[in-house]
Formats: sequence, structure tokens, C-alpha cells
Amino acid sequence: MKQKPILGLAEVRRILDAAHDEAVKNSWAVTIAVADDGGNLLGLLRLDNAAPLSAGIATEKARCSALGRRETKFYEEMINGGRTSFLSVPMQGMLEGGVPIVIDGHTVGAVGVSGVKSDQDAQIARAGIAAL
Repeated sequence: MKQKPILGLAEVRRILDAAHDEAVKNSWAVTIAVADDGGNLLGLLRLDNAAPLSAGIATEKARCSALGRRETKFYEEMINGGRTSFLSVPMQGMLEGGVPIVIDGHTVGAVGVSGVKSDQDAQIARAGIAAL
């Protein structure tokens, strides 16, 4: 039987805290979502003044990244590059800002962020993951 690491509550809190600190340091009002490897929401943090819509977008970015096992930027670039048929895939959140969490070669989840420019969303997600 194969074994792999999983995200526990302590790791989710560490990710949310570090991502929160990165957002606050830059005065960015965002929502941060952490999902497990099945795209299920483990934690959500909506900062003051973040748009309500950002909660749904961050969650879908995390879900998409976890299930696809890659950054959501890949999907956005593919679609923008002309492969518009990919829009028929039953997946939402194909915008930059979702980053997978890879531990010992295993994708154990993802972080999705929404509320600022897409590259800034990804910056916040990476800062959260770096706390692991």
C-alpha cells in the first residue's frame, strides 16, 4: 500500500497565517482558501474589505489547482493561447492564483487566493505554502 503525507489542521493554520501576513504586509484585501488533494475546502480566511465574491473564486482556484496538480496559471495561459475548447472542462477557477502544495513529490492540496492582481494572488499563495 502506498503512503503519502496529508494536511492537518496545524499545517492549514500555518499556511493561512503566513499567507495572511503576506497580504497584510502589502495592504491587499484578499480571501485565502486551502484545499486538500481532492479539492475539498480545509480552511478559508477572508480579510477585512475583501470582496464577498473573492471567497468563491479563491475556493475554486484552490480546488482546480489541487485536482489538476498544477498552478491554475497553466490553464489560464492555455485558454488565452487559443485552446478555448478547454473551457468545456467541468472545472472552475482556471485563473492564476491557485498553487498546489507538493510534499515529497505528492500533491497534498492547494492554496487559492483572490482579491488582487493574479500574480499577486499567486505570490500570497506561495508565501503560505513556504511556511510548511
